[in-house]
Amino acid sequence: MKNMPSSRRQFIKATGLVAGASIISPSLFASPSILKYYNSPVSFVNGVQLGAITYSFRSMKDQSAEATLQYVVDSGISAIELMGDPAESFAGIAENPVDRRAFFGLMRKSRSDDGLTSDEQKDMDEMKAQMDAFNLEIAKWRATVSMDKFTELKKMYKKAGVSIYGFKPSAFGKNNTDAEINYGFKAAKALGASHVTLEHPSDDAHTLKLGMMAAKHKIFVGYHGHEQQTPTLWDTALGQSKFNALNLDLGHYIAAGNPDPKILIQAKHDRIMSMHVKDRTTPANGKGNLAFGQGDTPIVEVLQLMRDQKYKFPATIELEYEIPEGSDAIKELVKCVDYCKKALGA
Repeated sequence: MKNMPSSRRQFIKATGLVAGASIISPSLFASPSILKYYNSPVSFVNGVQLGAITYSFRSMKDQSAEATLQYVVDSGISAIELMGDPAESFAGIAENPVDRRAFFGLMRKSRSDDGLTSDEQKDMDEMKAQMDAFNLEIAKWRATVSMDKFTELKKMYKKAGVSIYGFKPSAFGKNNTDAEINYGFKAAKALGASHVTLEHPSDDAHTLKLGMMAAKHKIFVGYHGHEQQTPTLWDTALGQSKFNALNLDLGHYIAAGNPDPKILIQAKHDRIMSMHVKDRTTPANGKGNLAFGQGDTPIVEVLQLMRDQKYKFPATIELEYEIPEGSDAIKELVKCVDYCKKALGA
């Protein structure tokens, strides 16, 4: 960014050297059923748990639970927010006929200032129709599936040095059945997660319902925000149930034009279950989604606040910027982790 403070330029230069020296462990897929881990990852740094949402690996070809675990380990991450697909696939869910990467790409673009073209809107509508039919089938599966495979997955990840603190299946929306919602909480518990995450529904009745159901399972609900985030977005939900909480998105908060996020974090730190970390620019600078250190998001300052105040919620790296040619999600995650570690004094 133009007029970047000299201290920030020096920090970026320093972290760039660290990232350049990072070594990615080789792929360990010699056997499709047995994974060997030479070094367990460690991303708990000076009291702050650095994690990642497995959505960050959406560009990788193999989206199985086993492959996802390998990506996490190779990125040097020891705790995660797990998307629903790898876990549910491991548990035997039917294969989705829709290309979710393409669908999510269109969803993201639909929320941007440019919006969708007429052809893209048609494609998204067709995908949504297919998704609706698929979701009916999945609802039946979720109502009866055993938790044994979720427990097995937890053990597999734990053996590799990776814990699961958050779970994000598509089971908590307004169109999901109560049986699906209960399934989501039970699966989260089987995986060892403290909370589930979902997009904030902007529906007070639904956050009340989820908060009440969460209380029965003793699993928290972290409501994620995009550019609708404001300092008061979560207030109603927080007042409805002690099990309603924040899944703050630091980058989106900045892109929405909000004031210093440290104010919000200090005020609500005890209700934040996890926080997504990405580097976006302010509205005045185009709301870009950039490599860490190149945007306007005060990642360094917030991580240091978490360290100094001993806040317990994890900082969840979410890779959303465009992956440079010749790189991949794992290499970029390593850069992000190194940037955050440097910020924390490692």
